[in-house]
Amino acid sequence: MASKTQKTEDPDDSSAPLIEHLAELRTRIMWSMLAFIIAMVLCYTVWNPIYNVLTQPICAALEERGQECGLILLKLQEGFFVAVRISLLGGFVLAFPVIGYQMWRFVAPGLYRNEKAAFFPFLIASPVMFFIGGAFAFYVILPMAYDFFLSFQQGPLQLPDDATGAAVPAADSPLAAIVFQGSVDEYLSLTTKFILAFGLSFQLPVLLTLMGKAGMVSAKGLGSVRRYAVVAILALAAVATPPDVISQVVLFVVIYGLYEISIQLVGRIERKREAELRAQGLWVDDDDEDEDKEPAR
Repeated sequence: MASKTQKTEDPDDSSAPLIEHLAELRTRIMWSMLAFIIAMVLCYTVWNPIYNVLTQPICAALEERGQECGLILLKLQEGFFVAVRISLLGGFVLAFPVIGYQMWRFVAPGLYRNEKAAFFPFLIASPVMFFIGGAFAFYVILPMAYDFFLSFQQGPLQLPDDATGAAVPAADSPLAAIVFQGSVDEYLSLTTKFILAFGLSFQLPVLLTLMGKAGMVSAKGLGSVRRYAVVAILALAAVATPPDVISQVVLFVVIYGLYEISIQLVGRIERKREAELRAQGLWVDDDDEDEDKEPAR
């Protein structure tokens, strides 16, 4: 009877911590959702200025060609869904500090002091690198990409006006016109994809450094697979950018530079770990390990 009573009490003892963790997780998710909803509503009230900022790359490319900057609505409800999409994107960006803080509050109690000290810098570096990657895409890659896409337009032949200097169409041009009349929804979809792709690409140093901190990768190992990394980065540059050599080269140089920086960061972590273990007398050189493994003659 005593053994049966013990067995029935064991599940209750083990389920209590699980229920507490689930309740804590629910609380953190609710606070994150509340922050996201508030931020989304705020962005909805100013979605028009945000739209004006997001359309700067295409407007600049059209202005260089003497064309008026304008995007069209193909569906009656498209304007509303564009406002909602901008609100969702802006709401996530504004609420991300709160969401990241709630994630940290949920995970931190289960970490040791040294684990907290190791993990917290990466929690800060991740959004910073994402914003840097998104800004790089918006201010560098998107202007080049849209300039390449708009280069496929043709005729009617644009001639400078003698009075104003502005480009005007030639009435007697024999060319069939190919003129850009972009959809608002399609443009925002393409722009956000570029920003997200580059923001995620800039997470490479954070990811590899965190893996190096955990001992999952080493600087020597990353250096030994450098040739394969070059091939992978070239493939990524070909997929994430338009078939424009300049933008592909720029993306390759940036991501490969981040890869080399990651190797240096992982090497620095390894040297710091080695110095700490040597100070504690726990470090064993590879040569000493090989000598210990050799059989005695």
